[in-house]
Amino acid sequence: MITIMGARGNTGAAVAARLHEAGEKVRIIGRSVEHLEIMSKHGIEPTAGDVTDAGFLATAFRGAEAVYALIPPAYDEPDQLGHYARVTAAIAEAIRKNRTPRVVFLSSLGAEQPAGTGPIVGLHRAEERLLELPGLHLLILRPGYFYENHFATLGLIKARGVDGGAIAPDVPVPTIAAADIGAFAADALRARAFTGTTVRQLLGPRDLTMRETARILGARVGRPGLDYVQVPDSDFVQGLVAMGFAEPVARAFLEMAHALSAGRVAPLPDYDVWRGPTTFEEFSATLAEAYREL
Repeated sequence: MITIMGARGNTGAAVAARLHEAGEKVRIIGRSVEHLEIMSKHGIEPTAGDVTDAGFLATAFRGAEAVYALIPPAYDEPDQLGHYARVTAAIAEAIRKNRTPRVVFLSSLGAEQPAGTGPIVGLHRAEERLLELPGLHLLILRPGYFYENHFATLGLIKARGVDGGAIAPDVPVPTIAAADIGAFAADALRARAFTGTTVRQLLGPRDLTMRETARILGARVGRPGLDYVQVPDSDFVQGLVAMGFAEPVARAFLEMAHALSAGRVAPLPDYDVWRGPTTFEEFSATLAEAYREL
């Protein structure tokens, strides 16, 4: 049996679906059973609770031969690094209590850095904590910038005819589709072959600048020549706050954007790179469908 955290998220849902289709017994974790109802109807075992609760996670991990672990976002939580630390502590205690043999942990490019990368700092600390667990076979996934992040600017494109964000427009950014991350993680969990500690960097077919993604998306949604504009830092923070982000979290995401712009969130030569098959041109069809529904 394999336990999946974040089963309603972009990667967790893909992991659960792929494993279930392969005939694996799957247990999924979410905040409420209602949120997991669709998956549970297909024979996937749901369990709901608070992922900062080590007792709950210990029960959810019980009997699992492997776990897909991640830290769900909490954008309205002012102490974001504290949230990361609490979830990490609960995961570590659940692994220790159950002697869980194998864990695939979703981290990020840039997680080797202890500071200056916004929320990725929390993943750095989580990696360090998991590495302390004796006897654990740990596969750390460090993907690039999710294609799915572009959903956030569709409203801006429709309302103002321009794409925008805090990342510099002409810096190549390592990018990838969440479904490809999920496929890689599911295959690793199903094989149960990784041993010791392994770090894999997951990227899409090619790096893309924000200006390139805007051009590709613009052509797909009927706005040829769509441009990308780097917005002032203060406007970026205010925009996230208006979307429900706590201000410290918004500032952390600004720090991450600066790190991406500076090329600090990038693959390292010390670790293997796996490139997923989905191109941004292909994924832009999904973005276009959401755009039309706005």
